[in-house]
Amino acid sequence: MTELHVIRVLIVDDHPLMRSGIAGEINAQHDMKVVAEASDGEEAVAAYRVHRPDVTLMDIRMPGVSGIEAITRIRADFPTSRFVILTSSAGDVQAVRAFQAGATGYLLKNLLRTELIETIRLVHAGKRKMPPEIAQQIAEHSLEDTVTARELEVLRGVSRGRSNKIIADDLCISEHTVKNHIKSILSKLDASDRTDAVVIGIRRGYIEA
Repeated sequence: MTELHVIRVLIVDDHPLMRSGIAGEINAQHDMKVVAEASDGEEAVAAYRVHRPDVTLMDIRMPGVSGIEAITRIRADFPTSRFVILTSSAGDVQAVRAFQAGATGYLLKNLLRTELIETIRLVHAGKRKMPPEIAQQIAEHSLEDTVTARELEVLRGVSRGRSNKIIADDLCISEHTVKNHIKSILSKLDASDRTDAVVIGIRRGYIEA
């Protein structure tokens, strides 16, 4: 197969061993090769400009510039660029944000051995690829239950074990307003209490553990 038909891949992940394992699997294929690697979003943007890969595998959680932010920045200049998100989280909120940013593939890291190559080929062919369990979560949660930016700030405060008063002081709002936000959060997440809201928030990708 000629060079023109080889799928050129950029790998972005902050773990060297993860990048190495993925690169080995890709380079073992006759129709694809790794053209560059990056360890964070900032490096990813720079590497993309230099190598112009056909498909970029993008870790979603990295120090500094996140994977979603990197995708947004790259697609601002290269709107036809194609991305596969790499993540350990099966949260539907994170997936929605990734697809809104421009990703067309979403791959859980525990499925890399079985689905990596197929996902790259599908995305390169202009198709979408998403794990069934995430697609089901997205279908189950309507846009009406989306937590607002302010509610997200309150939820983060709750996850850190802060009282309503401290959260109110941190956000420069009244304690009564915090209570209203928490009531709304519990309703939107169908949570029984503050602790349950944090657990659901982490599972769905609203906040990090």
